[in-house]
Amino acid sequence: MNDKKININDRKRQLLNKAILLLLLINISIFAAHAQQDPQFSQNRFNQLTINPGFAGSSGLINFSLLNRYQWVGFPGAPVTIVFNADASAHIIGKNDGIGLSVVNDVIGFEKNVSFGLNYSWRTKVGNGILGSGVSLGLMNKNLDMSDINRWSDFDNFNLTDPGLPQGKASGVLADLGAGFYYQCKNFELSLSARHLNQPTLLFEETGRYSLRRHYYMSGSYTVQMADERFEVLPSFFFKTETTTWQADFNMTVQYDKRIWGGIGYRVKDAIIITFGTELWNGIKFGYSYDISTSSLSRYNAGSHEFFLAYSVLLNKKRTHKYRSVRFL
Repeated sequence: MNDKKININDRKRQLLNKAILLLLLINISIFAAHAQQDPQFSQNRFNQLTINPGFAGSSGLINFSLLNRYQWVGFPGAPVTIVFNADASAHIIGKNDGIGLSVVNDVIGFEKNVSFGLNYSWRTKVGNGILGSGVSLGLMNKNLDMSDINRWSDFDNFNLTDPGLPQGKASGVLADLGAGFYYQCKNFELSLSARHLNQPTLLFEETGRYSLRRHYYMSGSYTVQMADERFEVLPSFFFKTETTTWQADFNMTVQYDKRIWGGIGYRVKDAIIITFGTELWNGIKFGYSYDISTSSLSRYNAGSHEFFLAYSVLLNKKRTHKYRSVRFL
C-alpha cells in the first residue's frame, strides 16, 4: 500500500514538473518573441486605458483604477499582474482632449516587467458619437533572474538551460509607442489599438535578445435596454493578436440600475470567465472575475482571480463632486 502511494505521489510530481517545464518553455518563447507578450486580463471593459490611449478622457471624469490579477493559482511561477490607471479630460490642444497614465507590474516565471505609459487623446464628434484618437509614449524596464531557473522543481535531475538566454541577472529599458481609436455613442462602443509600434529590441550581454512584437487589439460592446429600464444586457467581445497567435473573449453581462453587474464569458480554448461587481458608494466601484481553466493547464492550477477597484470624480471650476453610477463602466 505504501509503495502504491509513493508511485502516485511520484506520478503527481512528474506531471507538475512537466507543467512547470511547459511554463518555462512558454516564458522562453515569449523572450524569443514568438508568442503574445502582453499580460492577460478578464475584465477588459475596465482596463481600456492600458491598451488604448484613445480611451483617455472619454468619460469626462477624473478616474483612478487598480487591477490585480493572479493567473493559474497554485502553479509555480505563474503570472501575477498589477495595473494602475489614471485619466481625465483636459484642455491641452482642444476642448475635448484627454490625458492618462498607465503603470503595469507584470511578473511571470523568471521575468519581471514594469511599464510606464503616458497617454494623450483628442476627441471629435463623428456621426452620433465621439471618436477618441490617441497616442502613448512609454518605457518598459525588463528584469530577468536566471540564477535559479530550476527553483520550481523538486527533482534533483531537473535542469533547464538555454544558450540564447542570459545567465544570472540582467535588466534593461525599452522605449514603447502605441496608438488607438475609441468610439462611443449612446449604446455602442468600439476600440481599436496597437501597442509596441516601434517593436523595440533589448540586448543582454552577447547572447540574450528580447524584442517586443507589435500587438493589435479590437473590442466592442452594445447596450440592450430591457423592458424594465433598471436592467441592461451588455454583450461584448475582446480580441488581440501579434499576427502569430490570437486570443478572443466573448462576454455577456447583465447590469442592474447601473450599479450592480454580473456576467459570464468564454476565452476561446482557454477559460470560462465569471464576473461580478458593484458600486460600493458614490464614485467607487469594485469588480471581481474568476477564470475556470479549460486548457491543458487546467489540471495544474485552481483557476485565475482578478480584482478591480476604481474611483471617479467630476471636477468643475467651483468644487469637486462625487459622481454616481459612472456611465462608461
